[in-house]
Amino acid sequence: MATLSKAHQELFKRGPDECYQSFDDLYQYCSQQKSRSRDIWEHPQDLKIGSDLSVCGTDGAALRLNDWSFSQVCRMAGVSKDTINRLSRPTASKALEETLPRSFKPLQMLAAENQIRSVHGVAYTRLWNTDLLDVINEFASDFTPPQTAMDDLSTGLYCGEQDLFAFMIDPTGWAEIDGQAFAPGFFVWNSEVGRRSVGMQTFWFQRVCQNHIVWDAAEVVEFSRKHTANVRDALDEIRMMVEQLVAKRDQRRDSFAAVMKKAMTERLGSDADEVTKVLAAKRLPRHLIKDAMEIARAQGGFTIFSIVDALTKLSQKVQHAGDRTELDVKVGQLLALAA
Repeated sequence: MATLSKAHQELFKRGPDECYQSFDDLYQYCSQQKSRSRDIWEHPQDLKIGSDLSVCGTDGAALRLNDWSFSQVCRMAGVSKDTINRLSRPTASKALEETLPRSFKPLQMLAAENQIRSVHGVAYTRLWNTDLLDVINEFASDFTPPQTAMDDLSTGLYCGEQDLFAFMIDPTGWAEIDGQAFAPGFFVWNSEVGRRSVGMQTFWFQRVCQNHIVWDAAEVVEFSRKHTANVRDALDEIRMMVEQLVAKRDQRRDSFAAVMKKAMTERLGSDADEVTKVLAAKRLPRHLIKDAMEIARAQGGFTIFSIVDALTKLSQKVQHAGDRTELDVKVGQLLALAA
């Protein structure tokens, strides 16, 4: 089974001001953030960089850059952020103003009050955090954050200037299997300012420690999408993933334990050659078949569960999300052999 560390990584990079004690608190913050924000469209050659590094558009209003939008402006200008930071402010403003690209296509700036939250080209399409949370609230309303982390503050619900991350589990979805418990959970993330993609990872797990490491996770499925023209289609994919997770939870309250128990005892084949043929028929990569066989052999045999467990561990090392998702689907089909 896999060990998932996304929530663990978020735990140690978030400040207290980015932590929320409940889903409602998180939603309220995201809603307020959206209501305070507005889009401003300006051609780059029409922007004036003040001596204090403020940005003025055609309306003459001075807007401050935060750390993220300052980084974006530096990248658009093709100048290192570290280099700009070593210059005096008047020199830095002149350097940025002279190196910003000239274009007939406008820039889209997301402003909140007198601060610029982000700067993008026309290809970027924003997905508001509240739109994502609406899907979660509608289709996973009985999922809750895990126990509070070791700092007695972090619940797994985070949102700051740059992005959102939420870790949710279903405390009612446990199934006992030979004295071991499995329950459904998911991670979901987004950024309104282009800091990260929008995405979700669903799974069944046995334990979450106070460092928010998810231990012994099975049936791990991940999806992500960049913020381009069709980014709102991600909401349909995430809705489908949540619906599938909830549907499995409902079905498994009675049947999951029996299926897993059978998977732990029923062999995928009588010997290594037969198991290899079954896996090859599922069009799994040959190098993964070999590695999974070695892991399963070390665990004591070629049961359906040991093979699925081995492949789940290996899938987490696949670099590309699309390949990983395709592999997760094939692994799930193997577990269905025990149904």
